Amino acid sequence: SENEHLLNNFGDVLCSLGLYQQAIGYLNKAILLKPDYARPSYNNKQYCMSCMEDITPAEQLASAKHYGKIISSQVGARYSSWPVKSASDKLVIGFVSGDFRGHPVGYVLEGLLAAIDRSKFELVAFTSDVREDALTARIKPLFSTWVEIFGQDDQSAAQLVHSHGVDILIDLSGHTAGNRLPLFAYKAAPVQVSWLGYWSTTGVAEIDYKLGDNFLTPADQDEFFSEQIWRLPNSFLCFAPPAADLPVAPLPAIKTGQVTFGCFNQYSKVTDKVIAVWCDILSGVRGSRLVLKMSALSDDKVVDSARARFAVHGISGDQLVLEGGAPYEEYLARYQDIDIALDPFPYPGGATTIESLWMAVPVLTKRGGLLPLSRQGASLMHNTGLSDWIAEDDEDYIAKALAFAGDIDALSHLRAGLRQQVLASPLFDGERFAGDFEIAMQGMWARYNG
Repeated sequence: SENEHLLNNFGDVLCSLGLYQQAIGYLNKAILLKPDYARPSYNNKQYCMSCMEDITPAEQLASAKHYGKIISSQVGARYSSWPVKSASDKLVIGFVSGDFRGHPVGYVLEGLLAAIDRSKFELVAFTSDVREDALTARIKPLFSTWVEIFGQDDQSAAQLVHSHGVDILIDLSGHTAGNRLPLFAYKAAPVQVSWLGYWSTTGVAEIDYKLGDNFLTPADQDEFFSEQIWRLPNSFLCFAPPAADLPVAPLPAIKTGQVTFGCFNQYSKVTDKVIAVWCDILSGVRGSRLVLKMSALSDDKVVDSARARFAVHGISGDQLVLEGGAPYEEYLARYQDIDIALDPFPYPGGATTIESLWMAVPVLTKRGGLLPLSRQGASLMHNTGLSDWIAEDDEDYIAKALAFAGDIDALSHLRAGLRQQVLASPLFDGERFAGDFEIAMQGMWARYNG
């Protein structure tokens, strides 16, 4: 009914503003109206829950499994036989995504696709989104086959996957926009994996594995996933360097005489708790300022509301610089004016953190608690050799910010070599990552055939 769609849309908008509790209220109402309609209210609810510190992983898992049961119950017949392989055959890996474009998922895939061994693997893209851009044009030729599944119902999409003889099918979306999780309930490929776009559990029983690493998915959290965790030895992802010709600028604080903090993440991640902590830092570092560059801040109403949220803690005027989004290269260039990037929590940056590091701006992050999502920053910083930029709690985060801001020489020295350090790390080493990924795929296949 119209009602259910309206309630879902309200929930979606509230979620994008970081008002997760209110969002879940609307989404639950939408679900009550149509409990067996498995999307998109359930997806939005799971996504919301994955961003909330006051929701336990056990609650998240129970809710995700409930969703998984609904989509499983709507499958007429599951596949139970697949093409037989001889040992010399290439493994066919299928990737299902709506993000084969200028999107964090697309940027990660680009590095992997370029480096993967074609003599052992055949790659098939199943795209669930009609949108294409320059990144799509670059990665399309890296797949042996490009299959459009937007507009196809789940059963037809599953049939396409099965007919392409896919051995390992990888979901790149989880509960995010453009996902095709119900397609996985058909078990169109014998081994199914979730990776990259979403860090919590999908709750889909037919998905066998979740690809992670030791920081993102520590062993003591295994019980909170319906999937089995398969840990990569280094990082859970790898990026291609940004396609921009931008030099690393000298530390701005040397010229300006003041420390400039920055955050270029989505505005929805900037919760009241994050603002309170950031205001303590701004109060503690004399003459410092904070630049927030986010697409939501192109709207004057959001800007006014943001200013009011900081003013509650006594931070106003010049200390706060609020800017809207910008074309990619212009947006990246703005990092030349930032001394230290501040990661939001519990939902840290992913691609934003990588871009900041590539621009030689170190990122102060907080090691998350139970939310898988919240540990992404710790994994990224550990893998770039910046473990001392990982704070354990709010007090530690504030203390580290004040200490780093207080040593301009050390900051300047770090900045001078950071791009080289980051490019040499597992986060940009496409060859090493592809090797780790290939071993994981072969390991899953061997276990299936065991």
